[in-house]
Amino acid sequence: MMRSLGLPARRTAASPLAACFAACFAASVRTAALFVFAAGTTIAGCGHSMPTRYVTLNATPADAPFATAPIKPVQLTAVHIPTVLDRPEVVTLASQNRLTIDDSDRWGAPLAQIMRSTLAQDLMTRLPAGSFVFPDAPSPPDTRTLVVTVLDSEADASGTLTMQVGWTLLSGQPGHATLRQQMTLRSALAGHDAAAQAAALSRILGELADRIAASIVAH
Repeated sequence: MMRSLGLPARRTAASPLAACFAACFAASVRTAALFVFAAGTTIAGCGHSMPTRYVTLNATPADAPFATAPIKPVQLTAVHIPTVLDRPEVVTLASQNRLTIDDSDRWGAPLAQIMRSTLAQDLMTRLPAGSFVFPDAPSPPDTRTLVVTVLDSEADASGTLTMQVGWTLLSGQPGHATLRQQMTLRSALAGHDAAAQAAALSRILGELADRIAASIVAH
């Protein structure tokens, strides 16, 4: 049986390579902890994001057509809007040269399409029965085309929606302008949210339909 010699235990010094591995491992742990914290913060932030609200326009039909005598058919072919408005979000003029775009307030479809559809419904009830041709529908050979161009539309902080708009009536093939007008239309905003702006824009389109129908019938 062997007996201990009573010598003190010897400690083996860590090699430089082992120390390097230990330092790298500690750094990796700290990096992973930071990543988990950042991911958790991001997820928590996403959980508190505002829900998206979608708005649209509504037609304002007339009680009766502006005339009953038949006229040459008219088709609304296009509504052009400024590029700054041609986006999913509702745009508001916060101050001169500064716009407010809230990602949580969006149009239910491309704004130009909604405006054309709404204006078409408005015109259908104002022009003589059977004289209005729906957009994109097959049209008779003698159909005149109506093109609307929105130059500017601003909902300002004072509570007013202002639209500068022009429209052209074309006849023949190729089409030549037979009637052209420009105007500025305004409507008061009942509030400062996107729904109030959509309601004001709907009223403006109704007034625009009044002006267009009256001019076409008298032309």
